Amino acid sequence: MGNERSGAPKMWQEEGDGLVRCLLCHHRCRLREGGVGRCGVRRAVGGEMTSLVYGRVVAANIDPIEKKPLYHVLPGSRTYSIATLGCNFTCRHCQNAAISQVGEGAAVQRSGVAREPGEIVAAALAGGCRSISYTYVEPTVFFEYAYDCSLLAVQAGLGNIFVSNGYMTGQAIDHIAPLLTAINIDLKAWDDDFYRHICGGSLQPVLDSIARCRERGVWVEVTTLLIPGVNDGDGELAAIADFLVSLDANIPWHVSAYHPAHLMWQPGPTPAATLVRARDIGLARGLRHVYTGNRAGCGGEDTMCPQCGLVLIARQGYRIGEMRLVGGRCPACGTSLAGVWQ
Repeated sequence: MGNERSGAPKMWQEEGDGLVRCLLCHHRCRLREGGVGRCGVRRAVGGEMTSLVYGRVVAANIDPIEKKPLYHVLPGSRTYSIATLGCNFTCRHCQNAAISQVGEGAAVQRSGVAREPGEIVAAALAGGCRSISYTYVEPTVFFEYAYDCSLLAVQAGLGNIFVSNGYMTGQAIDHIAPLLTAINIDLKAWDDDFYRHICGGSLQPVLDSIARCRERGVWVEVTTLLIPGVNDGDGELAAIADFLVSLDANIPWHVSAYHPAHLMWQPGPTPAATLVRARDIGLARGLRHVYTGNRAGCGGEDTMCPQCGLVLIARQGYRIGEMRLVGGRCPACGTSLAGVWQ
């Protein structure tokens, strides 16, 4: 199954001499007949760019929305999370490498379970979910399928969420943004060398995507996985915070603990003190909401009123404790809290 059944906009162009260029991500792969892109799941066939994973679902779970992580979107709700194979990054520390890193010769067209978009929406509704999340791998690589599911989800009254590395093109953002409720973008480091050598990408396109998603009206939250001694220096953390503040001080920033995985088994896990330090830096630079994640006992999970400091949403891991937010406002001082509350 390729793109022929999808209602998604065409995200490739012919370049003559038998070449086809993909327009979905900033690799902009330029392929000859039969060639496969860097994501491993898009192939040039008959002068077109074809998805090898349309409808081939390799992961489907009901998750708390806080797991994405999204803390300012429908708190306490459930989201139906799906993925296909493939990714446009090659992160050495990927937690989901078994499905993101498609090996040479992998039978991607026979992967997972075939599910039509309508089946995904029906499963989300049956599971009591309020949204569908395109996650676990980079959703840009299964764009046509995500687009079709998203269109039906909106019609059914469900939200749509991308959990993304932010390496999509402006064209891709412009097409999917009207269907998205929210996006969490990984800002993996403030260092282009890190992106090139650890992830197989570059920094500037990610920064551009964060800004463009906001401009297109998508609620944005940002996550940085802190790797000890690699991307957790004070200057780097301050630079990330300053960039987010320059866009909007209300953007939630999740600073999360790293755990060794895939090809990167050193250094060890992120100390709690590093997460606390990162949170303190973000708040000191002017961000209103900085959250710690992936490690208990750091004290940075609650959502506070930025005006009076009242705890509006208390959390323990992915579970919501006390919820004081009323109609998106603080009940004590009436301050409106930025986010998607209904």
